[in-house]
Amino acid sequence: MRILVVNDDGIRSPGIEALARMAAQLGETYVVSPSEQCSGMSQKLTLFDEMALREERFPVPVAGAWSLGGAPADCVKVALAQVLDFMPDYVFSGVNDGWNVGYDIAYSGTIGACLEAVMNGIPAIAFSAKGWGDLEIAERYMPEIAMELMERGQGRGEIWNVNFPGGPVSGLRGILHERFIAPMQLFESDFTARQHPEGHTLITQKGVPIGKGIAPDGSDIAAVLDGYISIGKIKSTVMI
Repeated sequence: MRILVVNDDGIRSPGIEALARMAAQLGETYVVSPSEQCSGMSQKLTLFDEMALREERFPVPVAGAWSLGGAPADCVKVALAQVLDFMPDYVFSGVNDGWNVGYDIAYSGTIGACLEAVMNGIPAIAFSAKGWGDLEIAERYMPEIAMELMERGQGRGEIWNVNFPGGPVSGLRGILHERFIAPMQLFESDFTARQHPEGHTLITQKGVPIGKGIAPDGSDIAAVLDGYISIGKIKSTVMI
């Protein structure tokens, strides 16, 4: 088994270290990650501008690790075209700093990397957690979940989307499969504006979390807010 590990939070993130450590238990692991934070980039590609590719010392024993001055989808493309001389068996993306649930998946670089993988015929799994301070449940359950999902397989253009709640393992309520994408965002946009001395307006956008109990039963948002691990699928719209 040869696994490519990517993310959108950057090569130095605790999440990709945790994911690579898990992947290395399953097979020969390679890491190609953005050199900087790239959240919210979806499946963005870097065109015309050069991207710096650097081999990196990585805190987990892996077969190789590189940083790329590009977006998460770029990392998959460059890994396949310039770094690896083989097609990996799987792409793992994450562990993202924050959940990828509901309509927020449309903006996720973590998900974007997985969609790039399946468009190239490689099955992919996205892993996200409430935050880097809440990786205890993710680190405990990722190996068995990854093995289960690889054994179950996935259809053409599909990716597995796994989200871990926060808190200690003792507080986990269970694992819920076949969670559907909640028809809403976990964070609603809140905008503030101020005038710049030169006359233009400066806009700042931040996310305000929705309240518990608003998301519909059976959805990914409801699962993580209620303390469960959420497992569901996302379908690439270009591979119907």
